[in-house]
Parts: sequence; C-alpha cells; structure tokens
Amino acid sequence: MLLMLHRAMVPGLRQASRLRSTSRLCSRACSTDDSFQPRHPISDDNSGDRGWRVMGTLLGLSAVLAYHERQCRAAQESPHLYTREEVSSHCSPETGIWVTLGHEVFDVTEFVDIHPGGPSKLMLAAGGPLEPFWSLYAIHNQSHVREILAQYKIGELNPKDKAPPTLGTCDPYANDPPRHPALKINSQRPFNAEPPLELLTENYITPNPLFFTRNHLPVPNLDPDTYRLQIVGPPGGQSLSLSLDDLYQFPKHEVTVTLQCAGNRRAEMTKVKEVKGLEWRTGAISTARWAGARLCDVLVQAGHHLSETEVHVCFEGLDSDPTGTAYGASIPLARALDPEAEVILAYEMNGQPLPRDHGFPVRVVVPGVVGARHVKWLGKVSVEPEESESHWQRRDYKGFSPSVDWDTVDFDSAPSIQELPIQSAITEPQEGETVESGEVTVRGYAWSGGGRAVVRVDVSLDGGLTWQVAELEGEEQRPRKAWAWRLWQLQATVPAGQKELNIICKAVDDNYNVQPDTVAPIWNLRGVLNNAWHRIHVHVTP
Repeated sequence: MLLMLHRAMVPGLRQASRLRSTSRLCSRACSTDDSFQPRHPISDDNSGDRGWRVMGTLLGLSAVLAYHERQCRAAQESPHLYTREEVSSHCSPETGIWVTLGHEVFDVTEFVDIHPGGPSKLMLAAGGPLEPFWSLYAIHNQSHVREILAQYKIGELNPKDKAPPTLGTCDPYANDPPRHPALKINSQRPFNAEPPLELLTENYITPNPLFFTRNHLPVPNLDPDTYRLQIVGPPGGQSLSLSLDDLYQFPKHEVTVTLQCAGNRRAEMTKVKEVKGLEWRTGAISTARWAGARLCDVLVQAGHHLSETEVHVCFEGLDSDPTGTAYGASIPLARALDPEAEVILAYEMNGQPLPRDHGFPVRVVVPGVVGARHVKWLGKVSVEPEESESHWQRRDYKGFSPSVDWDTVDFDSAPSIQELPIQSAITEPQEGETVESGEVTVRGYAWSGGGRAVVRVDVSLDGGLTWQVAELEGEEQRPRKAWAWRLWQLQATVPAGQKELNIICKAVDDNYNVQPDTVAPIWNLRGVLNNAWHRIHVHVTP
C-alpha cells in the first residue's frame, strides 16, 4: 500500500512544485465534461471511495493545478481530435491505454498501476468509454476523482466521428439490445457473454448489466402493451390469455435466485478432450432478486392440479429462428405447483423491469434448477403428459459417461438436467496473476442446486496437501430453500520462500455432497455439469 501511495504521490508533488512558479491560474474555473451523471448506484460499499479519497488527498493540489494549467492552454489552443477507432486501438500497455468520458479523451497508461480498484478493473474500459463502468460504481462521479482524471486528458473525440454502422434490417440479430462492454463475449449471434471475474463477486446481487447472458436465438422486441401470455387450460377447461396488467393482479412474490448455465466452466473440460459448446469459463453464473406472480397461483386459476396423467409443465418462448421454431423447456408439474418451490413468472429483476436480454417482459424463474429451464420472453405455458418436445429439452442439456461419443450417444437414454450439483470457483486472484508475499486474499462463489445450502468451502494453497476453511458471506440460507449462492473469502499466510501457489477450492452442501477432485472422470461430450475442484496457479513476488 505504501509503495502504491508513493508511486501516486511523487509525480503529483513534482508537478505541483513546477506549477507553484506559475504566476496565476486561469481566472475561470472549469471541470471535465459533466454531461454524464450516473444513477442507481449498485453497491454501498465505500472501500473504493476511501481509496479514491486517499488518492484525492495526495494528488488534490497537483490535480487542481494541473487541470487549470491544461484548461488555460486549451483556451488558447484547439484540442487535438481523435476518432473512436484511434482510441480503441490504445487498449494495452504496449499501445498505451486510452479511455473517454463524454467527448474527452484521456491517456491513463501511467495511472493504471495505481488505480485504487486495481489495474484489472481500469483495464476493462481500455480503448473505450468510462460511462458504463462509472454507472455501476457511482463513487467515481466526484470532484476529486474528476480532478485526478483531468491530469491525463490528451484531447477530444472528433465530432465528425460517426458510430459504427448498424447491421442491415434483414439480419435477424440487427435489433438485439446494446450490452455492457465489460462482458466477456463467447458468441455474438446469438449473443452469449459472462461478466469478468474481477467484477463477478464484487456484489452479492449481480448488477443487471453484468448478469451473464445466455441466448439461443435472436432477442425479440416485444411491446408490453400488446403482450399476452397464453396459459393452456386442462382438458375440458378454459385457457387464459394474460396481459402484464393481469399478471400484476396476482400476489407479487420476490425471491433471490442464482442462475447457472449447465455449461459453466466448460473451458476446463475442453482441456481434457474437445467438446461441443460455448467456451464458458467460470462466469456463466449470476444472482438477482426476481419478482413476479407465482406459477402455482396462475396454474390453479387456469384449473390445473396434480395429476397422474399430466406431469410436466412446458414453457415456450417468443424467440424463434427463421423457421419459426421457438425455444422451449419444461419442469415437473409437482415443482411448478409447489408454493415452497417458489417458481415465478418474473417481470422484475433487481427492482426494475426485466432487461430485454433477460426475458422482457416475462420469463420463468425456477429456483435451484439449471438456467436452461428459465425460459425467457415467455409466450405459452401448458401442462402435458410428457416433457417439452423442444430440441433443448430432448437433445441437449443432458450428461453422459466419458465413454460416450457422438457416434454412440443416445439422448433418449439420459434424463434432462434439472437440479445442478454442488459448485464453487475462485474469482480472486486469477490464473497466472502475481501476488505479494506475506498474506493472500482468496475470494469466490459457491452454490448448490435444488435448494441445498452451502455449509463449507475448503481452500488449499498447496495443491490439496493442506486445507483451510473459508468464511462464508451473503444472505443466510433457509433449509431446502437455499436458492442463491454464498460468496466466500479466505485471508491466508503465504508460506515463506514460496514462489508459486497452487490454489484450489471445493464446496460442501448440507447433504454433504462435495465436488469431485478432477475433471476427467466427469467429462462428457457436451461439456456440461463441470463441478470439479477449481484450480488456479499464481506467482509470488519476494
């Protein structure tokens, strides 16, 4: 910490010393572009704020003087103009690290290493705008932070620079919504992306813009005023056609639920043997506070009840391919009708209407169940004697023996994935990073399907020879209704003289299910259900 403050302070003091000889400051006070005003701060954690205030205290005089000197020069000289393409090309230490705020351009190469939030977070904005990140972390929108940033201004965006052309209207993905630039993209069309690990577990509740996105088809653009949800009634009964206002009349239910893709951590399976599927790392998981009508209340109003002949609830989305085939999935009727299972027809996510990428205006949320069953842009619900005929229910999202390949696979022989197994992963530090000797902080997440509570997370710094128990954080979990993850951390002493750490985590749930130690025995041709011990290697500085 002292080293970081020294590095931050010395350049500022030198500059302040030079500027003391300036005869006068510009008579008119100025500030950087104030057109951006972030709203809805996500977190009330003030640890970053303290870091910024320390920086502001150390650099305050220098920043003010440097800023006014720069503004005085700018009043006499025309600013250098850059295109967005030029800015985007400066996104690494080798090319220089540039960012924009409003119409201003800043070269923050020298500031990256002393950024109070760590260099990795600032690098997320490299070559692009700061606004999407400042909107998530409102502590940046303060005068002392802007004063620090002002020192690094190098010019402005060329007003003639136009945004990149949009895709043609004939492209089915042309109307997809905008996404947060921090997301790590696995595919553009359809769009699939995960949040960066350095942001994934900063908050217990994942901010909507950073929630992992799993789309199978183009995102539909639905009109909430004309939207209707079709609830097919039982034989001889009457079907329902529900508007959003109709859904609002049902008792509103809120529940915090973690969603995880079946392919989370598929990239580790690929290292054992090639699989088919998106190369998800450890970020295909997120947590939100969902609100909507209980599915059981809606089904009961339509006349449904437990039956020996109709045992599945089938969901059909309003997203479709060019042939008109829509995404579909199903869950057991017993779960859908159980009030304690808390299955909801969600229309809110973290207190806001569902974002388009996450199912606006209505999606299914099935606590404790794989994300593939949480059908988005819900258009139809029916109760059937068999599970959904959808490809994604019958011919995907199933697990197989490591001995099964694409020549021998029989999808009809395996049950569809519903509840997921116990899972955990490390989010800090990250693979290949360098940590300081003395003490290391290890952070991550843990979650188990079916409402099973996480009771322990074990962490090893030496490849599994010895173990320490991490501290669990987040909301207390209810027995059999632990729908959300537990965040965890461990502060551990780095053994003296150690040059490398082989860090492992494994979680245990309240049924004493524990993660397997390696990937190979659970490898399968679709790369799903990877919950092996998560391992990373980091270097240690003297």
